[in-house]
Amino acid sequence: MRSKAANMSNSGQGEEVIALHPAESGMQLGRALLHALHNAGISVLYQDREMKTIWARNMRAPWASDTPDSNGILPPAQAERIGAAKRSVIASGNPERLELGVPAEDGVRWFQVWIDADHSDGGEVQGVVTTMVETTEQKRREQTLKTLLREVSHRSKNLLAIIQSIASQTSRYSGTSGDFLTRFRGRLQSLAASQDLVTSSNWRGAELHELVSGQVGRYAADPRRCVRFEGANPYLNPNAALHVGLAMHELAVNSVSYGALSRPNGHVKVTARLTT
Repeated sequence: MRSKAANMSNSGQGEEVIALHPAESGMQLGRALLHALHNAGISVLYQDREMKTIWARNMRAPWASDTPDSNGILPPAQAERIGAAKRSVIASGNPERLELGVPAEDGVRWFQVWIDADHSDGGEVQGVVTTMVETTEQKRREQTLKTLLREVSHRSKNLLAIIQSIASQTSRYSGTSGDFLTRFRGRLQSLAASQDLVTSSNWRGAELHELVSGQVGRYAADPRRCVRFEGANPYLNPNAALHVGLAMHELAVNSVSYGALSRPNGHVKVTARLTT
């Protein structure tokens, strides 16, 4: 077999490898295409003008059928859509592209469907080639991404509302701009620490003990000695974690300034009980 190998020019562009022996290249190309279809998950169906199946390759559910006209393999609505598209291609010779949703036990399976006309040497449409690729996972990823973006937008609005409230409350009880900045900065840092805990849990929330230790730890050298826990360790949802974190920050600042944590061996006790 003679072939032209890829030739890299100065521009870095490679030439296509072309097999020149027709007997060998035809068989090899056929086998290679079958492997490519299987590995890529592509199904291909060829039908004549009467939409009788002439050949099919790599047909998987829901496209597999024992009947030559492929009737009965799709629900009526989907079958009508793809049938109408094929008839249009046969009549006009122009390609069609569909996105098809097929009901399944676990939801809906999605497919991209390309329908192309097969023209004879005289230019007449003698059949249609239907190519199908499943895009269910891609659809699910897109839906997951949309859900996450909506969640991020919702949480961002909540966070901005909290910051606005913090700014308003801080300014109301601050005598000077320096006093305002000190208090506001501390509260923002508290909010950021709680937000880090929530984010690290994939937005599930935070444990009370970890939340309290994080807030007190910003002001105490050894929070394990300074904070003693009793009772339950409830898991707080994201919104509750942010608000409880701010409350713990205020209590920690007050204790460090005037209370138990202002003394060398002072400690605080946190008790939580779950009620029904």
